[in-house]
Amino acid sequence: MMEQVDGPRRDAAASAYPNDTRVKHVRERAGWMRRRLLKMIVDAGQGHPGGDLSATDIVATLYFDILRIDPVDPTAAGRDRFVMSKGHCTGALYTALSGAGFFAEAELDTYLKPQSRLNGHPNRTYLPGVETNTGPLGHGLPVATGIAVAGQIDDAGFRVFALTGDGELQEGSMWEAAMFAGHRGLGNLTVIVDRNGLQQGARTEDTNALEPLADKWRAFGWEVVGVDGHDHASLLAAFDDAALPRSKPRCIIAETVKGKGISFMEHQAAWHHGLPNADQFALANGEFDMDMAR
Repeated sequence: MMEQVDGPRRDAAASAYPNDTRVKHVRERAGWMRRRLLKMIVDAGQGHPGGDLSATDIVATLYFDILRIDPVDPTAAGRDRFVMSKGHCTGALYTALSGAGFFAEAELDTYLKPQSRLNGHPNRTYLPGVETNTGPLGHGLPVATGIAVAGQIDDAGFRVFALTGDGELQEGSMWEAAMFAGHRGLGNLTVIVDRNGLQQGARTEDTNALEPLADKWRAFGWEVVGVDGHDHASLLAAFDDAALPRSKPRCIIAETVKGKGISFMEHQAAWHHGLPNADQFALANGEFDMDMAR
């Protein structure tokens, strides 16, 4: 297993790192997250591996390079705020929080166990670093929008990031928040859409079509940028750009692959909450090894 690194405290100097160094660091952290979250799910006997794996590179880029956070002072007034709107994807969130130093890695072994702080959905009263409870889809972006409004009123310097699933965008509350954020010109707010094209049981476009998705966000007053959600250099560039002063909220539509990194899971809706057997677990870890060796 990769050696743990100290939890990062991010500031403006992060963008001064040589780009290849930043990319290498995030890639290594994402590889550790994939391996660790899959073990958590297998040990617990339940979870959401498909969505966790599609979001891993996004979450790793935020927690290990972009977010201005400090695990020693997790409620610092000037911290950046991250809201996991797709709250069922706790495998990605908990591994990132642990890797960033908010709690010990050993606690990941308690995932979904009785009296564990690591519930199936994040709870801010249990874990440092969790900004708001999420799980019922459609709630995270509205809360993030409210946080961003508070920052705007106070002329605070913190930034707000919200990660949403694409299936979650079928919730009307998401578009109410998007409309209000555009109206307020919340330049401190960035939403990232994990656009893997699949939701529980089917393709998003077969369930309730979202396209033309970018045009919808623009119509609500947002700047929109598309990015490969598994390309760390592209993600870093998109987040660096999002940090620049602006008068509109920004939507980053990240094209991703459900189950990314495990061949038999990729592009398969069945792995929204499937559970690998022992042979599949071994195969997945072998594929992780090959990927990190490249």
